[in-house]
Amino acid sequence: MDIVVKGRKTEVPERFRKHVAEKLKLEKIQKLDAKVISLDVEVSKEPNPRQADRSDRVEITLHSRGPVIRAEAAAADPYAALDLATGKLEARLRKQHEKRHNRRGNGRLSAAEVVDVVPGVAQLNANGAPAAQETRDAVPTTMIGTLEVQGEGPLVVREKTHVAAPMTLDQALYEMELVGHDFYLFVDSDTKEPSVVYRRHAYDYGVIHLRTDPLAGSEAGGAGGALGG
Repeated sequence: MDIVVKGRKTEVPERFRKHVAEKLKLEKIQKLDAKVISLDVEVSKEPNPRQADRSDRVEITLHSRGPVIRAEAAAADPYAALDLATGKLEARLRKQHEKRHNRRGNGRLSAAEVVDVVPGVAQLNANGAPAAQETRDAVPTTMIGTLEVQGEGPLVVREKTHVAAPMTLDQALYEMELVGHDFYLFVDSDTKEPSVVYRRHAYDYGVIHLRTDPLAGSEAGGAGGALGG
């Protein structure tokens, strides 16, 4: 794995390059992501004296056969910024590593436990066939295509609720690249309104902002359109 250290509008001393190699321990990173190809470390400096406590910024970009992972931090000197950015990178790598580990079956439920944990799952009889449910006939059943829907609907295939702190557009783009999705829902830290960033063509991105307007309910169109525009 290669580590490329470069400066943006600033010189990078050899001492700092050596410190990067010591700080970003290859064995630890490869243990969390065995598919890592290279690491890019970019150092930049803010000339504004009013931002002296955040004058040095370090951005680490990890390239692998999976999604690109980025971590950045700013501090009063590049060494402190590197420490902060490295901590963020390792936290994101650890999160992704645990996610892959869980997908491979760690903590699987046995067939007997599924009935108790998963609501609405079909129970099996002694022959392995689905057991009859007394309440099934009492609920109206409708066929929608090849799907059998019980009750009046609407059909909700999956529902999730996330707790998230407001973030900037740049942070949302980083998080989208981290999880490897084509879109990312977030709360804009400037407007405090829900927004969505999405991948368009090649390396272009789009962003949709939602603004609450009680009079807009009767208007056609809205945020329900396709993201590809």
